[in-house]
Amino acid sequence: MSDKIIENNQVSIIGEVVSGFVFSHEVFGEGFYMLDVSVRRLSDSCDVIPLMISERLIDVNADYRGACIRAAGQFRSYNRHEEKKNRLVLSVFVRELEFMDEEVENSKTNQIFLDGYICKAPVYRKTPLGREIADILLAVNRPYGKSDYIPCICWGRNARFASGFEVGGHTQIWGRIQSREYMKKIDETESERRIAYEVSVSKLEYLE
Repeated sequence: MSDKIIENNQVSIIGEVVSGFVFSHEVFGEGFYMLDVSVRRLSDSCDVIPLMISERLIDVNADYRGACIRAAGQFRSYNRHEEKKNRLVLSVFVRELEFMDEEVENSKTNQIFLDGYICKAPVYRKTPLGREIADILLAVNRPYGKSDYIPCICWGRNARFASGFEVGGHTQIWGRIQSREYMKKIDETESERRIAYEVSVSKLEYLE
């Protein structure tokens, strides 16, 4: 790789818009809106991925449902305070956006590269069917002293490899963003359906 500093958080996705715009927040008079995009997996199921888009990039009053778009940017996190605890909220912060006539066959519709640091001990486990899994939480630095905290999931030999990573270890990850539904228990009688987002890791390197 060249001496030029590469971006440590790069995402590119192609998919179909499946929601309208929902206002998120404003920074220095610039409004940011959430938009959901459905991205096809190779297995023909889909991941619904939330995008955060500036009103300066797109007409947020229009309805683009059904349109195919390509979005590039960063996978970001922030803590949303809910009731008594903080909840990690993840979305793709969009820097570039283009409309496409249709999804190009065999194009890479969901790619992410992260360069960051392990911020809690990896959790390694086996499923009842013997599949190996390791969960890691990666802190990816932003300019101005902020960091994004990205949950990543490794499989098979990548899981075995990641299980030995130490907190503070410098790690690079390639993979895809996936969405996963789960039931969150609210109290003894009530549960609600939620969606978790994480990076499914296809390749990783440990840089000491």
